[in-house]
Amino acid sequence: MVYGLVLFCGRAGSQGRASHQLKVLLCVLPVCVLPCSSTSQSSEPGCDLQIMKSFHEYGYFSDGDVIIGGVLTVNFFMKRVPIRGMDHMLPIPLYYKYLLTFLYAIKEINRKANMLPNVTLGYHLYDSCSDGPKAVKNIFQILSGQGKLVPNYRCGGLSPVAGFIGDQYSASTLPMAQILSVYRYTQISYGATNTVLNDRTLYPTFFRMIQSDLTFSSVLSMLLEHFGWTWVGIITSDDDIGEKETLVLMEYLPRTGTCVAFMIKLNSAVIKDGDLERSVHIIRKSTARIVVICGTFSAYFADFFRKTADVFKDRTLILNPTFALNNFLLEKYPEVFNGSLALGLFQPPIPEMTDFFETFHPLNYPRDLLIEHIWLLCFGCFTGVYRLNPLEKVYNVSLHACSGKERITDFTSLAINGLAPRVFHAVRIMADALHQIRYNIKNHSTENYRYQVHMAGMTEKKLFNENGEYVTWYNIINWVMYKNMSLHYKFVGYFNPQAPEGEQLLIKPARLTWKNEVPRSQCSESCLPGSRKIPKPGIIHSCCYDCVRCSEGEISNITDSRNCLKCQSSEWTKEKRDRCIPKEVEFLSYNDRISVIFSCASSLACLLTAFILGIFILYMDTPIVRANNKNLSFLLLVSIMLSFLCVFLFLGRPVDITCMLCQSSFGIIFTIAVSSVLAKTIMVCIAFKATKPGSSWRKWIGVKVSNLIVLFCTSVQVIINITWLSISPPFQELDTHSYPGKIIVQCNEGSVMAFYSVLGYMGLLAAVSFIIAFLARTLPDSFNEAKYITFSMMVYCSVWIAMIPAYLSTKGKDMVSVEIFAILASSAGLLVCIFLPKCYIVLFRPDLNKKSNLFETRTR
Repeated sequence: MVYGLVLFCGRAGSQGRASHQLKVLLCVLPVCVLPCSSTSQSSEPGCDLQIMKSFHEYGYFSDGDVIIGGVLTVNFFMKRVPIRGMDHMLPIPLYYKYLLTFLYAIKEINRKANMLPNVTLGYHLYDSCSDGPKAVKNIFQILSGQGKLVPNYRCGGLSPVAGFIGDQYSASTLPMAQILSVYRYTQISYGATNTVLNDRTLYPTFFRMIQSDLTFSSVLSMLLEHFGWTWVGIITSDDDIGEKETLVLMEYLPRTGTCVAFMIKLNSAVIKDGDLERSVHIIRKSTARIVVICGTFSAYFADFFRKTADVFKDRTLILNPTFALNNFLLEKYPEVFNGSLALGLFQPPIPEMTDFFETFHPLNYPRDLLIEHIWLLCFGCFTGVYRLNPLEKVYNVSLHACSGKERITDFTSLAINGLAPRVFHAVRIMADALHQIRYNIKNHSTENYRYQVHMAGMTEKKLFNENGEYVTWYNIINWVMYKNMSLHYKFVGYFNPQAPEGEQLLIKPARLTWKNEVPRSQCSESCLPGSRKIPKPGIIHSCCYDCVRCSEGEISNITDSRNCLKCQSSEWTKEKRDRCIPKEVEFLSYNDRISVIFSCASSLACLLTAFILGIFILYMDTPIVRANNKNLSFLLLVSIMLSFLCVFLFLGRPVDITCMLCQSSFGIIFTIAVSSVLAKTIMVCIAFKATKPGSSWRKWIGVKVSNLIVLFCTSVQVIINITWLSISPPFQELDTHSYPGKIIVQCNEGSVMAFYSVLGYMGLLAAVSFIIAFLARTLPDSFNEAKYITFSMMVYCSVWIAMIPAYLSTKGKDMVSVEIFAILASSAGLLVCIFLPKCYIVLFRPDLNKKSNLFETRTR
């Protein structure tokens, strides 16, 4: 049964590079617990973990007191060649640099006497080819020794294994972590980003010199937001790693309002002509000009970009850290990646390794076939030590003999450090941990000391966070193609996770180089300030929208605003509706043209009234003045004068005190005037009736009656006003709703009932005066003042009756103007109708102002 599981595992492992980690774990664990006696080891070969068979297996060994295991990816691409029917792996020169860095780090640690004194570090190093099952086999091989693979046993007198460095890709790192976490061996990856590895319950001994896809997705979303790119496409690998990265991206992108226009998952089917055409059509049809590249790097990506290079001429790519340092892909298709952006890791400093690298030459290591293959790739030559004609078919080159002067440091691809600093410091951290525990590896793990390990220059900073991640900056890289078709990169910004929120991402626009111009990638045109977004009918993407203008009183001061903000009650919007401005404050100020007219009219009318009063005082002993009750005339003229002056209380910015004064003073003064007119009318009637012999009305003729009438009528109005001011007085009101963009400063009556009671009472007095005067209009000429009172009351009533609807239908200073006009018109009506005829007689017809004229008129 166990044998069947192992065979099944081998078949599953051979199917793919990244989609069978769980199956690998399930089938390997039963093998690990198999009893393995010495006899079974000698007589029975046991069962092998069936993995991808390649033409060459690469391994590096150096014994020591303590062993550090290394599982690194050097060979990546697989090509079928007619040699024993096996696959031939193609190495990537930059990845070979990582292997050399690992060896150099071990050498440096052993060279320093102050680190692990009297202890020699050894290593067992294998190439996983980024294959999960192969990485698992490498682990068991390191634990078993260089001989026959016997899982769960250390064969021979091997030195203890302290921990493992590797791998670069999540596809091979995850199966390693599943095994090593069971055995409690510390593992430090230098490139895996899968978020599953953050689970400290499942992988308590796993650490990495890089942050997970969560950080990449967060930085990517900030980068897209910075440039305003809200409409992006995604090209990823069709495997578990690509699926996981895509899910994380789909979680982060909506937080900054970014939508995914399309998603293409690369697999063998997509590379076929039919599916390839569909993918090209999707990309061409989409308006997205930004395409995110993520997932697991594979040969499918190289084939895809080779066949679709022209599609990306007007599109900008954004590469995740896995692709950012893949110089094989970048150098092969520079026109595709020209102007692209990448998120690269900030690299800690490492020692100069040029001299060490130059010692690696096929002539110095004639049995190292990997160096020979690197030479074939880098220089297209062979040294004569290793000659195989099929290699020309593998590398598609015509090989020539090497001159012997070639140096690995001459190859431009190796000028890039890539993840080499991560490899170096991973080994260094492992050695520092060993140094801390003073060779005590009883628990087969160094993770208990991980927070105590510090690097040179970082002695006060903890290296790993709670998820086992090495917290570091991200460099924002801009790839630029030169005229010679070579691709070069430059740093155009960075992301600092320790910086305050909002200051973590810094971009230097002046350093950016694009294909043509700054790319714009939006499903819809941006909504300018002053408008907001609304969803397009039938479209599910929030990035596809229409723009509508903000309503009156609302603004949006940013581009692509989702909502309009309501201005405060004291503010209004500009025409563009992109900011709130203070509302115009409106009241009848002294500088208004109508105010100047009212002021002049009031002043002139007041002077005219004073002039008439002066005439009446001057001629108060004349018959016509005496016959018309001079005291009431004086009181009426003074009240009319005060009525004209009362107009000034209505001008200027209203305040509470002026609101109370203008309404109450206007009511009382006008009541005095109308009461005086009523008293004059009544006295005219009494005087006429008293002229008859034996009339009982004679006793009512006198000053007291008229004064009592005025006092009584005015007292009623005073009581109404006192009650009004006591219960609900007028007050200043800011009307922010009647007119858009205006604040009307006006007087609120407080009690509408009291206000109309004041007007109604004055109207009642005027109506009584009008009726009495109208009935007395047929009196003798010497007493024909009733005619003038009739006309004055007619004018008064007409003005105020017309004023009420006009007053109710206007607001602000127009309403105040209506009230002022009513005051001036009604006061002028009293003045003109009652007093001008008498002034005319006094000044221009003195012949009529004689007592004899009065008698003549009476006898007629």
